[in-house]
Amino acid sequence: MQRRFFLKGSAILGCSAAAHPLLSTVTLAGSDGGRPLGDHRLVVVILRGAMDGLDVLRPYGDAAYAGLRPTLAVPDSGVALTDFHAMHQGLGGLSTLWQAGSLGFVQACSTPYRDKRSHFAGQDQLEAGTGFDVPAGAVRDGWLNRLLQAMPGVQAETAYAVGREALPILSGAADVRQWAPETTLDLSPQARLLLEQVYHDDPIFQQAAVEAFELTASGGMGAEASGKLADIDRLVDFTAARLRDATRIAAFSLSGWDTHKAQAKALPRALQRLERVVLRMQEQLGPQVWGKTTLIAMTEFGRTARENGSGGTDHGTGGTMLLAGGALRGGRMFGRWPGLGESDLYQGRDLMPTSDVREWAAWALRSGFGIDRALLESAIFPGLQMGDDPALLL
Repeated sequence: MQRRFFLKGSAILGCSAAAHPLLSTVTLAGSDGGRPLGDHRLVVVILRGAMDGLDVLRPYGDAAYAGLRPTLAVPDSGVALTDFHAMHQGLGGLSTLWQAGSLGFVQACSTPYRDKRSHFAGQDQLEAGTGFDVPAGAVRDGWLNRLLQAMPGVQAETAYAVGREALPILSGAADVRQWAPETTLDLSPQARLLLEQVYHDDPIFQQAAVEAFELTASGGMGAEASGKLADIDRLVDFTAARLRDATRIAAFSLSGWDTHKAQAKALPRALQRLERVVLRMQEQLGPQVWGKTTLIAMTEFGRTARENGSGGTDHGTGGTMLLAGGALRGGRMFGRWPGLGESDLYQGRDLMPTSDVREWAAWALRSGFGIDRALLESAIFPGLQMGDDPALLL
């Protein structure tokens, strides 16, 4: 076997890979007997590349929007959600979830990262969960790992990543198993049988190995490498099977959101994958577990309010979060709209952030798992002020 084919029993440190097609794909965390995290499930999806929230959630009710986006703001396009917002048609399959109250959006939100607009630094701060006073990259553990560190009795029962790098969001001192194969497992049937026999008495690794073979059967990690919906299905099925069992927290990433040019062609492909993740997760979890699940899709920063000369958008600041799940009190917009007038924009170019993405993640942990607010504001998200309870979950 190749040198990179290994099982690692502690967190792997390192920066996120902003544009690499083979990012860490699945990271799972469970608890001993479902305690003390209880029966709620949290799925965090990192959208790598900076999703354009102003295209995903189109503010047609703002008079300045059409002028800022002469080709992207197509009149009467999208799926009307309110008298102000329309959802991009690439997420049209989620309309029933909106109507059922299982879909929501946080508008005009951002991490505390500002101005340099680097994918690497932005993703580091997103997954570290740090504030303005902590430079991007200075903290080497992720906020989900700090959650595990802070909760007595919690163990990373089924925590591992498949791909070239660990998800920084779950890297840290808490016991996290990570399994990282080569991107292609070119093993003969005899070698595969031998591997399964060698680890026959190690049920965690033996089962992980079998499933990883299935995930990489088409060559490489699949979901992020090829974008094929069949690979997305395998990724979600792999995750959902564990969420139906003892796992309570799952995290994975989707790439393809960096739309500097030809955004009208590029963004729908990424949205199709995200839509498939949400709908497939609902299907595979089933009504009972889906009803206890919150899915949060977040990105490192938004994109410029104005489209550029190549039909795309450049790196910006304020963006959008997508929320889904049967536990969500959805069918509504979260956060305050700042406006798109010239004086309303951040530095005259970006959507002004009116809330911190960490606030919404913190309230999901508070409402879903009963995590103490003081712990969230001091240890999980250092320096965060959560503000008033947004009644995020049922």
